[in-house]
Amino acid sequence: MSTPSGFGKLRSLLWPIYGDEHRKFVPMFLIFFLICFNYSVLRSAKDAMVVTAPSSGAEALPFLKVWAILPAALLFTFIFTRLSNWLSREKVFYALMSIFLGFFFIFTFFLYPNQVALHPHYFADKLQEFLPQGFSGLIALFRNWTYTLFYIMSEMWSTMIMTVLFWGFANEVTSVRLGKRFYAILGIGANLATTFAGLISSRISNHAYNPAIPFGVDGWGQSVFMLNGMVIVAGLLSMGIFKWLHLKGLGYNSVIDKKTEATQKFKMGIRENFKFLAKSKYLVCIAVVVIMFNISLTLIEVVWKGQIKELYPNPNDFNAYFCNILTWTGIIATIGAFISSYIIRRFSWTTSALIPPVIFLVTGVGFFSFLLFKDSALSSLAVLIGSTPLVIGVFFGSLQNILARASKYTLFDATKELSFIPLSKESRMKGKAAIDGFGSRLGKSGASIIHQSLIMIFGSISLSAPFVGGILVLVIGGWIVATRLLGKEFHALTLSHETLDLNETSSEVKEPEPVLAATDATHS
Repeated sequence: MSTPSGFGKLRSLLWPIYGDEHRKFVPMFLIFFLICFNYSVLRSAKDAMVVTAPSSGAEALPFLKVWAILPAALLFTFIFTRLSNWLSREKVFYALMSIFLGFFFIFTFFLYPNQVALHPHYFADKLQEFLPQGFSGLIALFRNWTYTLFYIMSEMWSTMIMTVLFWGFANEVTSVRLGKRFYAILGIGANLATTFAGLISSRISNHAYNPAIPFGVDGWGQSVFMLNGMVIVAGLLSMGIFKWLHLKGLGYNSVIDKKTEATQKFKMGIRENFKFLAKSKYLVCIAVVVIMFNISLTLIEVVWKGQIKELYPNPNDFNAYFCNILTWTGIIATIGAFISSYIIRRFSWTTSALIPPVIFLVTGVGFFSFLLFKDSALSSLAVLIGSTPLVIGVFFGSLQNILARASKYTLFDATKELSFIPLSKESRMKGKAAIDGFGSRLGKSGASIIHQSLIMIFGSISLSAPFVGGILVLVIGGWIVATRLLGKEFHALTLSHETLDLNETSSEVKEPEPVLAATDATHS
């Protein structure tokens, strides 16, 4: 059946949501919109802050992702598992959101205004005198440690708030059949959030210093104040809407009552979660897909951000350009979301999930090809259009990033989250905590280790770019293989309406929880 029951072709494409589902879906849509808005604002601000910091650059990013982000991912996974053992799932949401919003408040009103006194530039200069030039990126993390903390918390927002908290909630209250209609539309919300975040952040970054604003000593300082202020307000709004859902009985308690929840509460721990994951070929395949995706994205982005730093060394200019990329990413992804909504419902999970790695392969190979021939083909082209090879290289890198990110926000995120739904409750909770809480950071750290090693050997990102391109092709190949294997498992689970229960040591399977499919069954 090409369209959901009761929908015309146009509504099936644009808004395949039934009337009685709006009371639950619209608040979920708004929460996701606000969370993704913050993610996009923080994504551009953190890069502008670290890459353009004193004695820093794109070379700092690989060191940051290995020596700061990876330990932080472990720490937050530990915090999440402990909170999950102590608190209800609703209160875990409020607790983690409060931790993040509290940090951004402290950074805005204390850490950033006092950065001159807090940053150990003298000691960092002494370290640089004794260590090889290849360690400059690592020293930059120590030199600008408050910026490093901001980068860490911004990265963890996407992992813990957007991926673990929100998608964990959505997967808990959504069936596979509902997810095929809901998730693509939620993706539209994410894309709209990216577009608005890009437009607003770009406008803020382009403003000149205004003495009427009682914060900051320059334009960038005032931009930081306004950007973080938006993040705090949006975060508080999302918490309020989440609370409304639960007051109306549309949250976690709409799936399982408190008495049953108490009897089915699962003990969570980092070691237990990873042991749990290793027992299942299905979860391992999801983990490999997530890791390969993040390796591919990071391999390309570090090279591209290095070019942007050369073109825009000023943080305001860097952030404004990056926000323009966010805007175009949101526009392209919004258009693509309507197409992906149709693709997910019309074609198999495997077909839908294979489109992002193919896009990465084509655009990634194209980008690195331009880098390799920038002194020949790009030079001639630059002369003809009155530009420079650097500007053209940044343009093609930006085009690659827009298309790759758009594919992530539409098909990759939707198909990945759909793959969790057929699992049993324990499998979803423990598998998702391990994969999204740590696996994604493991992928980025793996790519960063590759970059670090090549920088140590060749001395710079630009000289190591050809080797990065070769490794990228191999990684995407692994991503495609894992996706095909996962597709076979997913098809078998959904076709037979079975639930994968990793507590069972035999091949016996359980019937799915009927409450998960109850909502959609009324419209089938």
